Amino acid sequence: MSKTNKFKIIAIALVAAVVSVNCDNDDSNSYPEANLNFTGTFVQQDQMARPAINTVFIASGQPKDDFNAAIPSAMGAKYQSIFQSRLLALNSGFTTNALGQTAAQFTGLLSTDVLNVSKTAKTTFFDGTNVLTGRALADDVIDVELLLIFGGSTGASNPNLTKDNVNANDKAFGTTFPYLATAW
Repeated sequence: MSKTNKFKIIAIALVAAVVSVNCDNDDSNSYPEANLNFTGTFVQQDQMARPAINTVFIASGQPKDDFNAAIPSAMGAKYQSIFQSRLLALNSGFTTNALGQTAAQFTGLLSTDVLNVSKTAKTTFFDGTNVLTGRALADDVIDVELLLIFGGSTGASNPNLTKDNVNANDKAFGTTFPYLATAW
């Protein structure tokens, strides 16, 4: 038996062991009480209110972890000019976007990576009328971000750059909480 086949058999055995240990049908919620300790210093590890913002606007070589750990109220002052430089490097013809925002306004909004939520408007990332009033599971946030970066004042400029052409999930969302599609 080759080393590769031995490795495959060991890997399958490990996966089977983990699955058999972790997949029981006991729904009684009779778990032993854990001794949780919440003392100490906790550090934020990531910002993900608006997907891909860090990936696109913090250029390689710049400290992404610094952005991820930044306090949202301090993000705009620290990152707006970095984001604006990066925006203009990506789209040198940027004047205003479909929201009517200048480069400074748009990057000021993006550099504070928080998810705004409206209690009175439709929950959506952007639907042409409602803007950043939350984020529904089905919202195509990458297409919205591309449209706002490359689509110009009407959203129609650079049509080849305003869509990622991923138009749906591979599985439908559920109809009950937590609504996410089931894994495989």
